[in-house]
Amino acid sequence: MKLEVKIQLLKFFSAVFNSLFLALGLSVAGCAVWILFGKGNFLTVLSSVELTTVAFGLLIIGGVVVSVSVVGCIGADGEHRFLLLTYLGFLIILVLGQLFVTLLLLISRNKIEQSLDAAVDRIILQYGGSSSQDALMDNVQHYGKCCGRTGPADWLKNSYIQSLNLTRPDVLPCSCFSSYRRSFNLSWCSELLNYTEPLYGRGNSSYDQGCRQTLSVWLQENALTILGMDVSLVLIQVLQFVVMVYLYRAVGRKASLKRSNRLIDPDHAHLDHAPAEDPDYGEQNDASPDPNGGYIHTAYHHDNQNHNRVYMEPAQGYS
Repeated sequence: MKLEVKIQLLKFFSAVFNSLFLALGLSVAGCAVWILFGKGNFLTVLSSVELTTVAFGLLIIGGVVVSVSVVGCIGADGEHRFLLLTYLGFLIILVLGQLFVTLLLLISRNKIEQSLDAAVDRIILQYGGSSSQDALMDNVQHYGKCCGRTGPADWLKNSYIQSLNLTRPDVLPCSCFSSYRRSFNLSWCSELLNYTEPLYGRGNSSYDQGCRQTLSVWLQENALTILGMDVSLVLIQVLQFVVMVYLYRAVGRKASLKRSNRLIDPDHAHLDHAPAEDPDYGEQNDASPDPNGGYIHTAYHHDNQNHNRVYMEPAQGYS
């Protein structure tokens, strides 16, 4: 395969892998932003140092991926060996960083789950029906068809329910019921007639299952999503590393050929194809008529190096 064709193919594959690399990097950064600043998920209420470290690590990796992708595109398109070498160095650093984040997420999975349980217990204790965390808990119970963390009895720990001196969870958030009708937009409902309007709403068929299993599955799914993107990013980086190494070597070979004048220059191609080995090319004899009635043989030699004709003494004429 010709060197120029090889370089163009390597550039094409580099552009394809770099596009996938950039897309996955932006996705990883988006996950980090969602974990740190997103609303409507339990990850934002967790007080887990490990999860925060993972999120910041993903955010840094995503930002570096975007910057490195730009360097890789410029280096490959312009055939800049220094930028290609810089790109390869950053790929190695990124792979090491992603392995660290992945291992931290796997090792800290149990601690993160414990932090999630503590966050749910804290929301249950402070639940009052007005904050964003209350709405988050209502969504989990409503769509997960569950009540409390381990069961409805968890709501006896709520500060408001404790003020009622209840021994059973007769009053629960309306989201703990399969069907309910609120009273004055209050968040509490009950199946008992003596706890109905105007104080509480009317609820039917409360859920007996706790939300711990639902939250655990949700947490595992999000962790697997992050790990999947991380592993995909590493695989793309490995492929991109191989392509860039070959491109770096090909560009270096091309530069070496140019320096040694072995690469054909289109402006002087006719000089490289001169029939130097033709036995008649080096020396030719021309015969011209002699004014005295004969011929004068003019011999000249073609100098291949200087591209000049060296004329010899004319031969004697003859009649």
